[in-house]
Amino acid sequence: MRGISLLGISWLGISMRGIRRAVLGAVAALWIGGPAAGWAEEPRVPAPQPVQQSAGEEVDLLLALAADVSRSVDGPKFQLQRDGYAAALTDPRVLAAIAGGTLGRIAVAYIEWSGAGNQKVVVDWAVIRDADSAGRFAAQLVESPRAFADRTSISGGIDFAVAQLDRAPFQARRRTIDVSGDGTNNSGRDVALARDEAVGRGITINGLVILTEQPLSWNAEHTNPAGGLDAYYRANVIGGPGAFVMTAQNFESFGQALIGKLVAEIAGTPPPTRAALMLSTGDASP
Repeated sequence: MRGISLLGISWLGISMRGIRRAVLGAVAALWIGGPAAGWAEEPRVPAPQPVQQSAGEEVDLLLALAADVSRSVDGPKFQLQRDGYAAALTDPRVLAAIAGGTLGRIAVAYIEWSGAGNQKVVVDWAVIRDADSAGRFAAQLVESPRAFADRTSISGGIDFAVAQLDRAPFQARRRTIDVSGDGTNNSGRDVALARDEAVGRGITINGLVILTEQPLSWNAEHTNPAGGLDAYYRANVIGGPGAFVMTAQNFESFGQALIGKLVAEIAGTPPPTRAALMLSTGDASP
């Protein structure tokens, strides 16, 4: 499998014990995941308490990161996803995109979702404006335990993310939900209805699809629907001004591609296309 370089810059990772230094290679445009394994589901957690921030502070973007932790995301995949988000948030390219905004700061909350009714705020709303604030957010993220491993309710994740945007103690002209997942909606209400309601309120929903090379033996259509999971996300999940889907080839490369996605969301510009990424490395193979 050929890697694809994105801007040709290395990125920093985060460990469970703090910030670690790592050079993680080139950014992939397409990814493939492995077979899934289950996790024991834990009880639902109480609703988060109000965050301790300056109420009403204006930021360039309210960004709710909504990550799939359903049972198809096994332990190693879960850790790669967590570390990928933490690393991307502290990457110099993401920090440069934040600094380049009108106000030079965004507000971020990290959410994990699984089956209907299984959603949790893992890291509550916080302003990210520099490496220090990003590092604090990332360290809190990687140290938080996993809460769920149930079915896949993308609709529940969207509805929960909308509620968190409503309770955010900050103001922004742009509100975005960043949904990452490796399967179709199989729990809760129709995901397209949840999407349409969010878009009707001026919220943009973007998607990061994690592909699976080998379909689940117990539910092949879940991770490998007809037409592809990326097409499913385009038809049912994303919406709003400038909405887009990026496709990940596997969990191992998740954090690398997430950098490009976050830069596009923060800057409010389209993400690089596969063709553009190919040209950047001189790789024109299909």
